[in-house]
Amino acid sequence: MDDHVSEAIARPDLIDLGAGLLCLRFESMKVASALAAVRHLLDTGAVRPGDTLMDSSSGIYAYGLALAAHRYGLHCHIIGSTTIDHPLRQQLAVLGATLEQMPPSDDLRLDQNRRVRRVKQVLREHPDYHWMRQYHDVIHGLGYRAVADQIRKEAGEGPLTLVGGVGSGASTGALARYLRESAPDTPLVGVQPFGSVTFGSDHVTDPQIIIAGIGSSIPFGNVDHTLYDTLHWTGFDAALAGSVDLLRRHAVFAGLSTGAAYLVARWEAAADPDRRVVFVAADTGHRYVDSVFARHEEARDVADLSPREIGSPKELSLPWCRMDWGRQPAPEQAVHRSD
Repeated sequence: MDDHVSEAIARPDLIDLGAGLLCLRFESMKVASALAAVRHLLDTGAVRPGDTLMDSSSGIYAYGLALAAHRYGLHCHIIGSTTIDHPLRQQLAVLGATLEQMPPSDDLRLDQNRRVRRVKQVLREHPDYHWMRQYHDVIHGLGYRAVADQIRKEAGEGPLTLVGGVGSGASTGALARYLRESAPDTPLVGVQPFGSVTFGSDHVTDPQIIIAGIGSSIPFGNVDHTLYDTLHWTGFDAALAGSVDLLRRHAVFAGLSTGAAYLVARWEAAADPDRRVVFVAADTGHRYVDSVFARHEEARDVADLSPREIGSPKELSLPWCRMDWGRQPAPEQAVHRSD
């Protein structure tokens, strides 16, 4: 029996969708990350009950950190993206977290830069606050050891490929490290949006929408580029098709980043039928009801979609590209220098 709801939310469901696809379905993935990170800080004395935790978030990390703070008797202050919606704002308020939300913007770089500047300003005003640094502190990978153990236990024998949005680098990177402890050859396939600096797609603009949480306009210290074997870049239209097909075909209601990961996982599973493909479904689809699911009649048939193979990020173009990354280092613009 769990002592707090966060412990239940941190535990995903592994669902066999058939055709070599396994869906690692979280209600809210970063609860696992935040819960373990905060527990580590308390155990090491870096923070104590009653302290204030602070960080920047586009949505699901804010919820995870608020739950972790609630679980351990801490305060929580969030510098939030323009993408945080009304239901999440109300949950944060009732949980006792305070939220400063950035003004509306369709520019990912502007939104993130505003948040970074505000974090540093708040730290000057409140030097006693603990900045969680979800994008740069390796403690955010600790919570995924239990998840990797669950995958190994429930998936059983046989080779696996891991697919998921890159985002801060903590989830897919940590899962790959832990899975490779017993299966060193486990391939890691990262999913990125166009317009993200992390793997060099910042020169390509998606005119539709920002896919929150899986890309970045600034370098992240937690992204270890040398862990990734393959990269896929998907635009909004392709990700929408994946989200709608996942719900229609498998009744899995998940976010836009999951739709992108599902689309990629289908392609990777078909390309190598001897391996099962686990893809990460980071959260539910509730905040995409209007922007994605209300447009379900527009969704293309996923069977008609395939990636264009490229040899360099310079060749990137919408709607979907694939590249053998080969565990090479970060491109120059994605190297994290300092906070």
